[in-house]
Amino acid sequence: MAIRRKICVVTGTRAEYGLLYGLIREIHEDPDLQLQLVVTGAHLSPEFGYTVNEIEADGFPISEKVEMLLSSDSPVGVGKSIGLGVIGFAEAFHRLSPDIVVLLGDRYETLAAAQAAMVNRIPIAHLHGGERTEGAMDEAIRHAITKMSHLHFVSTEAYRRRVIQLGEQPDKVYAFGAIGIDNIMNLLLLDREELEQSIPFKFGDVNFLVTYHPVTLDPSGPERAVGELLAALAEFPDARIIFTMPNADPGNRKITDMIRDFVRENGDRAIAVASLGKIRYLSAIKHCDLVIGNSSSGIIEVPVFKKPTINLGDRQKGREMGRTILNVPENRGDIVKAIQMALSDEFRKIVSEAESIYGYGNVAPRIKEVLKMVRLDGILYKPFYDLEWEH
Repeated sequence: MAIRRKICVVTGTRAEYGLLYGLIREIHEDPDLQLQLVVTGAHLSPEFGYTVNEIEADGFPISEKVEMLLSSDSPVGVGKSIGLGVIGFAEAFHRLSPDIVVLLGDRYETLAAAQAAMVNRIPIAHLHGGERTEGAMDEAIRHAITKMSHLHFVSTEAYRRRVIQLGEQPDKVYAFGAIGIDNIMNLLLLDREELEQSIPFKFGDVNFLVTYHPVTLDPSGPERAVGELLAALAEFPDARIIFTMPNADPGNRKITDMIRDFVRENGDRAIAVASLGKIRYLSAIKHCDLVIGNSSSGIIEVPVFKKPTINLGDRQKGREMGRTILNVPENRGDIVKAIQMALSDEFRKIVSEAESIYGYGNVAPRIKEVLKMVRLDGILYKPFYDLEWEH
């Protein structure tokens, strides 16, 4: 009997798990591969919806749970969480002895996993490298993980060029598109009535989906920006609003408190949900009129639904964006104007005709085949790929 290649996938947040879902399923269902699933971070926290339950409900066996998230959203607390994560992942990887560790994105949980895999001499496959988000510390984390990784699965050709610019070998960088779009193409989404009963929430004539995460490089904190956003939303009293809560970055608790206060004052038309999960979140995009906030999903997944996105502030600054995105400063007046524009017939026509710059799915099966077939002997030795300098 042939030895199955062990592919270890790490997930720490609801959003990241949603993106990885198709790849996890592909690995789990391949008889030549052994899935090792390591769950960490916000998945194990009741404060963020204890979303490990969603993973278990999907039927995936969990190999390890790495507790690392302290009950603190301060920079010191996050720094300590990273340290706990490195310790926990080092122990988990030692027990599991995977052939490849799969990491997605740019969060601090992912950085901890990358460090532990690197010193354990385990090849790392990294998804969504090469991107730019200049308003967040994610920018530095993402590029750091790229340098620790050995296989790269990026979402556009521009990002492929940037990973190569960082010195990675071109034949190890694959531009297959954005993996999250697979879910849009493959999952059976809820109709409006099913989603209303599931949340629960009653849709109106105009509906907004709002997600605002901390801008981690802003030392002033999120209060002013969130206050401006909520003041703008208050100017659309007929709109019904679904808030999804922020991630576990520093400053999340203040955002959560302000959103909950807004919902208490506008309970007849607004709801806040700790975690919608992948199916309800994508269904909410489908049935809302526009998405507002600073999440990457507004830039990557939302355009596939032919819906406009109002992208606030600098958190996603530098990321490739299509024609359906309206970039807006974090002040009330500009947000109000952007909402009015997004709801206009003129902009809706632009949105309906725009193409997704991140592809249209079928990404997970292609990544799985590379993970399955790539030669691993010698892969840890990475010669730096120098670009030819112009003289």
